[in-house]
Amino acid sequence: MIRVVYLGKLADIAGKPESQFGASDGELDWPDLVEVLRNHVNPAISEAVEDSRTRVAVNGELLADKTYLVAKHGDEVALLPPVSGG
Repeated sequence: MIRVVYLGKLADIAGKPESQFGASDGELDWPDLVEVLRNHVNPAISEAVEDSRTRVAVNGELLADKTYLVAKHGDEVALLPPVSGG
């Protein structure tokens, strides 16, 4: 299983703090993640994570480009909302 953690307002949008997903081939890439969020959580969370300002970390390491995401069984993917304020 791959654990997906929703941080900040993304947890509100998802309606929960985290989800767990299995991947048929053992890996979850960016398009797969967006699809499972849309189909198994809700369409609003998949739209929110596609925002260019939403960041992604795998096992605590922030990805420079979330579209390069490749998560494997046992990994934790954290979705970080855009930072606001000033």
